[in-house]
Amino acid sequence: MTELLNNAYNTESFRESGHKLVNLLADYLDEALTSPENQKVLPWLIPEKQLDKWRKHLKSEISIEDTFKEIIENSIHIHNPKYIGHQVSAPLPLSALADLLGNFLNNGQAIYEMGPVSQAMERIVIEWISAKLNLSEKAEGILTSGGTIGNLTALLAARQAKSDFDIWNSGVLNHKLAFMVSEHSHYSVERAVKIMGLGEIGLIKVKVDEKFRIDVSNLENSFNEANENGTKIIGLIANACTTAAGTYDFLDEIGDFCNSHKIWFHVDAAHGAAASLSEKYKYLLKGIEKADSVVLDFHKMFMVPALTTAVIFKNPEHSYQTFAQKAEYLLNKEHSWFNGANRTMECTKIMLSLRVYMALHAYGDKLFTDFVETTYKRAEEFAELIKETKNFELLFEPQSNIVCFRYIPEGINSEEKLNAINAEIRKKLTEDGTFYIVQTKLNNKIYLRTTIMNPFTKISDLKKLLGLITIMS
Repeated sequence: MTELLNNAYNTESFRESGHKLVNLLADYLDEALTSPENQKVLPWLIPEKQLDKWRKHLKSEISIEDTFKEIIENSIHIHNPKYIGHQVSAPLPLSALADLLGNFLNNGQAIYEMGPVSQAMERIVIEWISAKLNLSEKAEGILTSGGTIGNLTALLAARQAKSDFDIWNSGVLNHKLAFMVSEHSHYSVERAVKIMGLGEIGLIKVKVDEKFRIDVSNLENSFNEANENGTKIIGLIANACTTAAGTYDFLDEIGDFCNSHKIWFHVDAAHGAAASLSEKYKYLLKGIEKADSVVLDFHKMFMVPALTTAVIFKNPEHSYQTFAQKAEYLLNKEHSWFNGANRTMECTKIMLSLRVYMALHAYGDKLFTDFVETTYKRAEEFAELIKETKNFELLFEPQSNIVCFRYIPEGINSEEKLNAINAEIRKKLTEDGTFYIVQTKLNNKIYLRTTIMNPFTKISDLKKLLGLITIMS
């Protein structure tokens, strides 16, 4: 054993560094929540300068504590209430601590004996959220690393369950299989279908209505047209909610359509599943109980660190069939909920369940309910503010905590010019760093898009945003 190895595992050094880091993070959180005006949300540096900065740092003798400080200072500050950009949560302090615990213990979840605690917690978390979504008591699922892997896992199960042959062993050559998808599905859906080898013909894109929800009246035509072209529809993917506009598809009607045609019904509820925790908003998910599979991201609307995604199946057998292979050294029981590698893309998997379980244990359902209702209500208030403010146009009333709008200066009627103006506003906001928002393109129009992910974002913050946009234009 070398002296360097001994020092690297020194318990007192670990204790000292840990205390310093927690103190730094507590100070950072305190500033973000009590004095957000003193903190840039994004300390902007162009990529080349950022790269050069850290290349030089690597060769420096800067202390560990000062390195921690630099990382915090130069990162995007998601806990700041003026962060209203991508769908990334400001993690609960407790969930972050649970993540530290899980990462340090490093118990994998391929098989039970490698992660007994986290496997049991995962089962409990899946049972809890399945009940909230009103799914079958028999429903089971897994946690995995992100919605992209989650959607792929669910669609692989759909392909295996709804095909007339054993795709896992025979492959997909010479078979025209397809999924019906919304024109506004998340890009991970198209990516999953193409990874599965189904190609462009494997995507039957269904038209949407004026709020970018699947046009239910167009489903039969799309289905019949595909059949006439020799394509076998095996499933349909609905959104709860759409990423760009935050609107929920009509899950009840879509579920009935899927049942009548005996195709797989998958709901991508990565963002919107949390509405199930609210008596006020759970109507948006009416019909989700008809789904064969559901994906939701705890790292979006459940205040835990990324990536923490649940994939839930109405019929647990389908998830086992997806990865029906043998590996005697590891997979000695095919149908066991406590051996995660049986039904996930991952073999070694970190202790994802701790993040959710600890929050649920400490705070119960009420914390998640409060979060959803606070952020959704703030979006409604922001929409009203936009309508009342001169030179701003609201896309439409929000169904979630996602709000799309644009700035329209007086005398400008050209859509091309309006697109350029709003894209430039977003660029200036990013480089300024006081706020962080994103943009999206809907019906060939560029909109500024905000997602209120922080319950501490006030309407006064949003007024300042509109004021800054007016000045920047």
